[in-house]
Amino acid sequence: MFVPKRSLKPAIIESIPVLKKRTKPKVWIEAYGCSASMADSEMISGLLKGSGYEIASNQSEGALNLIVTCSVKDTTEHRMVSRIKALSRSGKPLVIAGCLPKADRAKVEALNSSASLLGPHSIESAPAVVGSALAGSPMVALEDSASDKINIPRVRLNPTVSIVEIASGCMSECTFCQTKIAKGWLRSYRIGDIMRQIKSDVEAGCKEIWLASTDNGCYGKDMGTDLVELLNACSSIEGDFMIRLGMMNPMYMPEMLDRMVNTFQENDKLFKFLHIPVESGSDRMLRKMKRGHSAKTFLDAVKTFRSKIPEMTISTDIIVGFPSETESDFEETLNLVERAEPDIVNISRYGARPGTEAAKWKGMRVSSQVAKDRSERLHALAKRIAKKRNSRWQGWQGEIIIDEIGKAVQGRNYAYKPAVLSNPDHASLGDRKRVQVYDFSNFSLKARII
Repeated sequence: MFVPKRSLKPAIIESIPVLKKRTKPKVWIEAYGCSASMADSEMISGLLKGSGYEIASNQSEGALNLIVTCSVKDTTEHRMVSRIKALSRSGKPLVIAGCLPKADRAKVEALNSSASLLGPHSIESAPAVVGSALAGSPMVALEDSASDKINIPRVRLNPTVSIVEIASGCMSECTFCQTKIAKGWLRSYRIGDIMRQIKSDVEAGCKEIWLASTDNGCYGKDMGTDLVELLNACSSIEGDFMIRLGMMNPMYMPEMLDRMVNTFQENDKLFKFLHIPVESGSDRMLRKMKRGHSAKTFLDAVKTFRSKIPEMTISTDIIVGFPSETESDFEETLNLVERAEPDIVNISRYGARPGTEAAKWKGMRVSSQVAKDRSERLHALAKRIAKKRNSRWQGWQGEIIIDEIGKAVQGRNYAYKPAVLSNPDHASLGDRKRVQVYDFSNFSLKARII
C-alpha cells in the first residue's frame, strides 16, 4: 500500500505557490565599424547574457535596442545617424554604444535625448545601463574603466573567429582622426592576459585569432615590450589555429622590421597578411596629416617583407581629397601604389570629423568632384593590381580554413587570401579543406575541394 510522504513544511509555507524564475527581456544588438567594435559587441552580448538577458535573434523580438557605433568616417557617421533615427522610431528604449557617443555626445543626444549612452571603455557597465534604460531611467556611462577589455565573456558573431583586443587607444595625433578622441591614449594589455584569452578561445573551437586594437604597431610601448614579443608569445600556444595581425601604422615598423619579418618567416601560425595604412604617397600630405612616417617608410616595409615572403598579402588605406591635396600630391599616391602593389586598398574620400584639427582648417578644401575623380582613378589602379596579385595563385593547391558560410562558402589560405568554393558540400565553419585554385578575380580566388 502506497503511503504519501507527509510534508514537514508548515501549512502556511505549503500554501504559497511556487514562483517561476523571471526571465529578463531580450536585447537586440547591432554593431558597425572595425574589428575592435565587433569585439565590443561580442563582449556586451556576453555580459548581458551573463546577467540573465537574452540576445534577440531579430530586431522585432527585442525589448530594447542597442547599437555599437563607429565614427571613423563621415559616411559611416551618416549611416549611424540613419540607424539611430530608425531605432528611435521603434519606441523601444535605446542604448547607443561605441565611439560616436564618446567622440560627439552632443550630436547623439540631439538625435535621441532619452537614449542611454555607453562608451567604448565602459562596456562592463552594459548590464546596468540596459537595466536602467528598461526601467525608464536613461543612464550615461562614458567614463573610462580601469579594467582591461580582455578575458570578458562574449557571444561570438562567428564561432570560428576570435577577436582579441590587445590594447586600447594609440600614440598618434593624426589631424583627421576622431577615433583618438573616443579611445584616447595607448593602454596595452598584458601578454599573459592576452595568451589566456587565446587559449580559452582555441579550446572553445576558434580557428582564427584576430589581434585587434586602434593601432597594433605601438603595442607594448607603454609597458616595456613590443608587438614582435607578443606575436612570438601568442604563436607558442598549442592548438589548431591561425593568427591574423590587425592594423599597424607604418611609423613603428622600422625599429622592429627585421625581427618582425623573421617572426613571420619562421612561424606557420601567422597568416602572411599585414594591414599597413599609408594614407597618402605624398610626404607633404603625410606631414599635414601628422602621420609620423614617410611614403618611403611604407614602401621599405612592403619591399622587405615581399623580398622574404613574395606572396605576403598587404592591405593599406588611402585618403583622397585631404585638405590642400594637389594633383601632384595625388600623382605621388598613384606612383606609390604602383610600386608597392598592395593586394587591398581601402579608399576613403576625406570628410571633416568634428573635434579634429583638420576640421578647423579654412580655405584648403578639395572639391567633391575632384575628390570623386581621384577616388575613381585610384580604384581602377587598385583593382588592376589586386587582380594581378591574385593571378599568382592560379593552380595553387593547399589548405584553407572555412570561415564564412552564407550565399557562398569561403575560406582563407595561409596568406589570408579569400577562396570561394565551387563545391562546398559538407563544409562547416572551422573545417580545414584542401583545395585547388582554378580561377580568380580582383576580389578573391575561386577554388574547388580536392
